[in-house]
Amino acid sequence: MAGVKTVGVVGCGLMGSGIAQVSAQAGLKTIVHEANQGLLDKGLGRIKKFLDGGVEKGKIPADVRDATLANISGTLRLEDLADRDLVVEAVTEDIAVKREVFSTLDRVCAPDAVLATNTSSLSVTEIAAYAAKPERVVGLHFFNPVPLMKLVEIVRALPTNDATFERAKGYVDALGKTAVVTKDAPGFVVNRLLIPYILDAIRVYEAGLATKEDIDAGMKLGCGHPMGPLTLLDFVGLDTTYSIANIMFDEFREARFAPPPLLKLMFLAGHLGRKSGRGFYDYSAS
Repeated sequence: MAGVKTVGVVGCGLMGSGIAQVSAQAGLKTIVHEANQGLLDKGLGRIKKFLDGGVEKGKIPADVRDATLANISGTLRLEDLADRDLVVEAVTEDIAVKREVFSTLDRVCAPDAVLATNTSSLSVTEIAAYAAKPERVVGLHFFNPVPLMKLVEIVRALPTNDATFERAKGYVDALGKTAVVTKDAPGFVVNRLLIPYILDAIRVYEAGLATKEDIDAGMKLGCGHPMGPLTLLDFVGLDTTYSIANIMFDEFREARFAPPPLLKLMFLAGHLGRKSGRGFYDYSAS
């Protein structure tokens, strides 16, 4: 089985656009799919803005930007991904939506194409069950912002065969990223450790033990973290964290994975972090 030379990405949101960008920047011909033209234009615009900013700051050569943009095209039809060596699904964290995507990809893609999901918490084995060839399904969990974060978790579902795994690993290596390999369990490695930490930070704040600023400063200056847990939560998104925590709690039924009441209230109020302009901190002026 040859290496990956062509890539498809389903979803052009924050994660999908980042995956498309790093794939194209690695010299891989990349097609990114979205549900409508408005979302596709927004995602492609996000990629161009990131690359233009890199050129202005002297971090990305202009010719690299131009080559990257030349390697990316967009589509509104999943069928246009039929000739891709590898397709990464990066749609909303909803098993019903993913079922529909994988059922279509399984039908239209070549028999030896690798089908990957960027899920951060759902079962890759369950997602693979929606494919007639579940052995070619694997998890590739990227981290936000994808162009800057060096890590990708490769998740081996129960059916994932060696050929699929090796091809996915070669793709991650081609992107210049570091892979950690994990079995298929909710949260994988990073979120299995990160989510309880973030939830405990909310509980400390909820209990009035310290201000949000002091909680964040404590973990930054006391533990050497690049950002505090509540700032990180705003960056990741309170809706995303709430969803992951619920999925993990449903699986393990352990109190450390249970969303604190304050997280639920903020989610219901639409205080989702940077994406909504307000979370634990106010971003309305930025």
